[in-house]
Amino acid sequence: MASSPIASALAEIENAQQDKPSAYQDVLDLIRSSSNSSQISTDLSAFIDSILRENLGIVATRPLLASAVDAIKSIGNTEDRIAVGTHALQALESRVVSFEEQDALIRETVADAYQEQDDYVEAAKMLQGIQLESSQRKISDDSKVRTWIRICRLYLEEDDTTSAENYLNRAKNLLYRVEDHELNLMFQLSQARILDSRRKFLDASQVYHNFSFSTALAEEERTRALSSAIICAVLAPAGPQRSRTLGKLYKDDRTPQVEEFGILEKMFLDRLLSTVEVAKFADKLAPHQLAQTSDGSTVLAKAVIQHNLLSASRLYNNIGVSELGVLLGLDAEKAEEYAAQMLEQGRLTGRIDQIDGVIFFNGSEGSGRTSSGQVDMSIVRDLRKWDIKVQALAEEVERVSSMLQAQFPDFVNSMVH
Repeated sequence: MASSPIASALAEIENAQQDKPSAYQDVLDLIRSSSNSSQISTDLSAFIDSILRENLGIVATRPLLASAVDAIKSIGNTEDRIAVGTHALQALESRVVSFEEQDALIRETVADAYQEQDDYVEAAKMLQGIQLESSQRKISDDSKVRTWIRICRLYLEEDDTTSAENYLNRAKNLLYRVEDHELNLMFQLSQARILDSRRKFLDASQVYHNFSFSTALAEEERTRALSSAIICAVLAPAGPQRSRTLGKLYKDDRTPQVEEFGILEKMFLDRLLSTVEVAKFADKLAPHQLAQTSDGSTVLAKAVIQHNLLSASRLYNNIGVSELGVLLGLDAEKAEEYAAQMLEQGRLTGRIDQIDGVIFFNGSEGSGRTSSGQVDMSIVRDLRKWDIKVQALAEEVERVSSMLQAQFPDFVNSMVH
């Protein structure tokens, strides 16, 4: 209930015949001068009810509501801010078409309060109520994209990738019209986090790596993005595509400075990983990266097994299934199953002699062809060498291009356009 002085002042204004807007402004100034946060919230609720109940007209009411929103923002206690903001939204509900801008400001204020309480879902729901497709006011593409990306990031904080991707896709449709570089970076980061959460690690690694080159970011943020790129590359299924990604990261001059360089180096050079190294790396992973897959193993465990199997193919021409199981820390049947799967998917070359229980390796990584096709291995090796040389040349061109962009942006823009 409003305090006696405020209740009396509001009643007096409602009974007055003229100059109501300025009188309401005086009452609002009086409310804001109070030092009691809880009392301010009840007084503000009464104030909002009064100005909406009175027939002041839209032109006079809008600035008063905007001033009331500023007063709500000044409330220090988040619970009080949420209470008065929610009350104001309920009061506006039947007339929201006339006060869309004020409704949006209140929702943003309440969303900020929920976010301060780490209640990300409620904050996202509050922002979802903002009318972004309106005939009553002009809303810029930047504002729409900023709101959608904020909702996306709030849902990502709760690992709700389905809802997050829904709003990211909305932003994606308008992103080409947005010139704000910061918004584009926020979009890229959100996209990488969704790909990461959906276990599309190779795609996520590429986006994180590109993100780490942005000169608009602080050095700490670029380093964090580079670390995320390495983590995603390590978690990706073993095969030619991951090897190319690992190679690109390994050749990045900045990677020796990050903590994950040790495991990156071992994976790129096809060295066997020990359980101690894997356990140390696992401590840095996010919960979704440690989640169990359908067969009961974690993403990391599966990635390490496939990597060690690929490393074993570099060390041995052939190996018994039982011995391979010991090397991978699995039973013989499970080791054979992993080998068969990688051979079938073309991520490993060789054959399995199930009668003798021996796996024969061809000494090179899979070409990508499945086991149903016959491949001339000499041609594959030549193609592999050619691919490596072309890749190295392309990476060098990209590195020089990035340096030019960083040091001479005007020159690069003039050449592009």
